[in-house]
Amino acid sequence: SQRSLFYDKGGEEHYNLISAFQKSIRGSSPQAALYWLARMLEAGEDPMYITRRLVRIATEDIGLADPMAINQAIAVKEAVHFLGMPEANTALSQLTIYLATAPKSNSSEIAYFAAQKDATETSHLRVPLHICNAPTKLMKDLGYQKGYKYSHDYEDSYSYQKCFPDEMDEKDYYKPSSYGFEKEIKKRLDWWNGLKENQLKKDDNNNQ
Repeated sequence: SQRSLFYDKGGEEHYNLISAFQKSIRGSSPQAALYWLARMLEAGEDPMYITRRLVRIATEDIGLADPMAINQAIAVKEAVHFLGMPEANTALSQLTIYLATAPKSNSSEIAYFAAQKDATETSHLRVPLHICNAPTKLMKDLGYQKGYKYSHDYEDSYSYQKCFPDEMDEKDYYKPSSYGFEKEIKKRLDWWNGLKENQLKKDDNNNQ
């Protein structure tokens, strides 16, 4: 009864505390995040509810800036399920500290929402035939998979081919941040884009 005076799991304070918890992690403040974690756990909050939020934080607020964040979150999910409370408090504390001190990026979320917008507006566009599956002879005769370039048959395991619908321009949804592992991802994207540009130049020269 004493706990219910300060924390109603179905009321406004329930949502205020989980909000403060996530915003503390997003703000790279492990000390504050631990405080809000303890407030929730000591008030009797369901540890799996907190764990689900931490898994979401690992992808929403950290993403590819630290690809290990999601692995850590899923591992702690298993630990919480296996241990139960109160023993799981240290696993949740460990994950909270890891996520709060990790580099932050919401580039994956931004990329998805941008792709989602285009997907809903262009859902009538067909998949280009050259990247369609062709399990039957009839499909092959109709042009399915015709002209498809199997990347591994080419130098650097790459050969440019348009993978967006024919009627749609290519888009750059994902733009890596300059933090954490996304610096390495940017190098990789720059390298692939360089191969693409070189191939397009060669194709233009051959067509002239």
